[in-house]
Order: sequence, then structure tokens, then C-alpha cells
Amino acid sequence: MENWNNAKYCDVANLILGAVLLLSPWLFGFTAESAASTNANIAGIAIAVLAIAALAAFAVWEEWLNLVVGLWTLASPWILGFQGTTAMTVHVVIGAAVAVLAAIELWLMSQNPPRLTTHS
Repeated sequence: MENWNNAKYCDVANLILGAVLLLSPWLFGFTAESAASTNANIAGIAIAVLAIAALAAFAVWEEWLNLVVGLWTLASPWILGFQGTTAMTVHVVIGAAVAVLAAIELWLMSQNPPRLTTHS
């Protein structure tokens, strides 16, 4: 099923993005900014866990949560006060990518919903 494959690619991309966000304080050197580092760790773990859950057994609610976490990550530099930093750039780029991927998966599911089968 083509949409299933596309959804899997989105989930793998989200897993990679979550891992990059989790490691970003060390990769991009913003460990001194505690709000940014803490947010990167929590959001990165959430994105990665949701991606793993979606890869194991797809559910629409996982994509809605990914959309929420992606939008939070995108907006968090302004909410938590670390705008104008490298951490902001990382959060905005990864947050936007996660939100877009979640929206694509939700759109794919609305175009071709999964069949529900019942066994008698």
C-alpha cells in the first residue's frame, strides 16, 4: 500500500529529527542555555517515542500528538525566551519539519483511510 510506505518514511524522518533535537545541545553547543537544552531533550524524546510508536502500530492520534509537539518546538523559542540563538534556529527548523511531516501523514490518511476489518 503506497500511503503506508509514505507514512513509514515520514515516521523514520521524525525519528531522525527527534534524535537530532535530543542531541542538538551537544551537536550545536547550546548546553549553557538551560531552557533551550531542557526543551530540546524533552521534545526530542517525545518526537522519537511517537515516531517509534507510529512505526510499531500506526494510529491517527500519534500524528496529532506529533503535530502538537512539532508546533510547540517551533514556538518554544519565543515562549521560553531563547530567541536569536542557535538553539532557536534548531528548534524552529526541526519543529517546522516535524509539524509538516505530521500534517502530511494526516492528509495521507484522510485521502486513503485504513480499512477496518472484523474477524468473525
